[in-house]
Amino acid sequence: MGSSGSRLSKELLAEYQDLTFLTKQEILLAHRRFCELLPPEHRSVEESLQIRVSLEQILSLPELKANPFKERICRVFSTSPARDSLSFEDFLDLLSVFSDTATPDIKSHYAFRIFDFDDDGTLNREDLSHLVNCLTGQGEDTQLSASEMKQLIDNVSSWARPGSRREGQGLGLTLSLPQILEESDIDRDGTINLSEFQHVISRSPDFASSFKIVL
Repeated sequence: MGSSGSRLSKELLAEYQDLTFLTKQEILLAHRRFCELLPPEHRSVEESLQIRVSLEQILSLPELKANPFKERICRVFSTSPARDSLSFEDFLDLLSVFSDTATPDIKSHYAFRIFDFDDDGTLNREDLSHLVNCLTGQGEDTQLSASEMKQLIDNVSSWARPGSRREGQGLGLTLSLPQILEESDIDRDGTINLSEFQHVISRSPDFASSFKIVL
């Protein structure tokens, strides 16, 4: 897809509206914010639809900078072979999924992909360990030791209390990790598949409204 000039054509806008959950105004704003990350000489519509922006640049956006899952979110939506950059359409897909009008099924599908750190199609204890470290921080003063991690995941009491600094901010996670592993694993195979994850997420009333990124 491509166009010339300084703004997206009506035809391209209509196409993007059909393919996303975004309004015309949201698409135009997304394009403007994406172009602001490009060198001035590459901000024409035609170039902006072809060039890719590095993850480092995307993560500099204030709307993503504070999200504990920011790097994982960008990698899930990246279509580059190395998953280290985003095109405008990648960026648009990201904003569409995190918009207020995206369906709960779409949101939970991508939440599952974001939590599936090893991309094997299931959530296991290793994925949950990565998830916990994202929430608690990767610094030496905040990252949990192996024994602390095991105790946390083995502990069946709720730890993600509202207001706690370890609450699952950014992705609408209001259930505790032990709950997710214990209650979601319907077939008792030690892992959580997508349908099991969506089943337990459907019982979290705040998930869809808190799973959002707004420019």
